[in-house]
Amino acid sequence: MKYLIRKIHKYLSVVVSVQLLLWTISGIYFAFNQIELVRGEQYRQADTISVDLGEINFNISEANNVRFFKRLNLTGFAVGKGNETDYLDLAGQPLLKLSNQEAKTIVSLSTSLSPLDAEEINASGPGAEYRGRHLPLFKVRSFNEEDEEINVYVDAFSGEIVAIRSDQWRIWDLMWGLHIMDWEERDDFNHWLLKLFSVLALVSSVTGLLLFFKVDLN
Repeated sequence: MKYLIRKIHKYLSVVVSVQLLLWTISGIYFAFNQIELVRGEQYRQADTISVDLGEINFNISEANNVRFFKRLNLTGFAVGKGNETDYLDLAGQPLLKLSNQEAKTIVSLSTSLSPLDAEEINASGPGAEYRGRHLPLFKVRSFNEEDEEINVYVDAFSGEIVAIRSDQWRIWDLMWGLHIMDWEERDDFNHWLLKLFSVLALVSSVTGLLLFFKVDLN
């Protein structure tokens, strides 16, 4: 029985050792980096929204949710209806999509970054750094005071900054993908491979403890 445990422990250790190392390295990275700084919160400028609800004189009772936002020199609101969202001004008129220049202006006013150029994004690829955000978006390539290139993603209708992505975030994203063993999408932490390696790591640990304490199983 002891020989069998040694064999199980030996070969399982070989199989899971690389992933255990990756779990450890990524865990150390997470522990030593603040998620707020990874998300670029330090670059945002505080702003307030003041809305006179008396200016809204049309029915939004069918909405699932309503969110107000400030877009340059106007205040608007997003009306969620099922899977769709309408972007309206306070008079109830649909808002036009931002221009590239307006997206750059928003980044200049709402962050401490210096925008360089902007491009519109209408399709999302696997593992995109703006994944999970509603399209269309504007990707505004910007720089901080240390000349680090940082991408700021701006909602094309509300003008809200929905994501700030720096090299620090990209390293975090890579580490997260290694940690959950989802190297493409980096979002699925409930797949069979992760479950399998978790069980194998548990078995390897248990057999190692049994060998350490020399449990007599006869």
